[in-house]
Formats: sequence, C-alpha cells, structure tokens
Amino acid sequence: MLSLKDWTLLERQTVTPSPLTPPAERVKAGNPAQTVWNHYSDPSQQFHVGFWSCEPGRWAVHYTEHEYCQLIEGEVCIHDALGAQLRLSPGDQFVIPAGFIGEWETLTPCRKLYVIFEPGAGSNDGSPSQ
Repeated sequence: MLSLKDWTLLERQTVTPSPLTPPAERVKAGNPAQTVWNHYSDPSQQFHVGFWSCEPGRWAVHYTEHEYCQLIEGEVCIHDALGAQLRLSPGDQFVIPAGFIGEWETLTPCRKLYVIFEPGAGSNDGSPSQ
C-alpha cells in the first residue's frame, strides 16, 4: 500500500540537473543548450515529470511521447511541418501529441514544467525528446 511518503513534492525535492543538447544534425540555429531536472519516473519508465530549460536556438523535433507543458519563463515559437507557427509565453499551458513533427524555437531563455507519457516505452530516461 502506498502512503504520503511515496509522493513526490517537486518543490521539496533536490534533483541533479542533466545537460541535454539536440543532435547537431537537428540544430537549425543558435546553441540550444538544455537542462533537465527529472523529478519523477514511474517504474514502467513511461511517465515522467520535471522541469526543462533551454537557451535560444531552433531544432527539429519528432515527438514519440505525449507531453503536457506549462511555460514558466521565456518565449518560444513552435513550427509545424506545414509551415504554421505558434508563439508561446509564460503561463501558457499546452499538450504536444505523440507524432508531432516540426521545429522548436527558443526565442529567449526558457523554462517549462513537463509531464510526459511515452506509450510503449521501457528505456526512456525521462528527458524530453527535443
């Protein structure tokens, strides 16, 4: 039986940050250096919660996971494969569906809360697939 001691309180938990960078062939502009603070991963490694930050840059993305995000700081612009754009700013909450292909552009240094569900995963480390 699980109890309150099994809960994860993000603001009370110390997490070691992990650096993350998109593969060089996916970078379109800038130097999108990223940091991930993964606070929780379930035993199946399909569900993850944490914080992510990024420096300005633009890179190609292909989401295999469903991701809920709340932008906490900064501004970003998401570009889809059809040429549409969506500009996001602090406070915006959104869901990126698995299968989305496009480009993520960080316009100013940003930070977001993420909640990821990776269908059929088993080896994901919780880092956003960006």
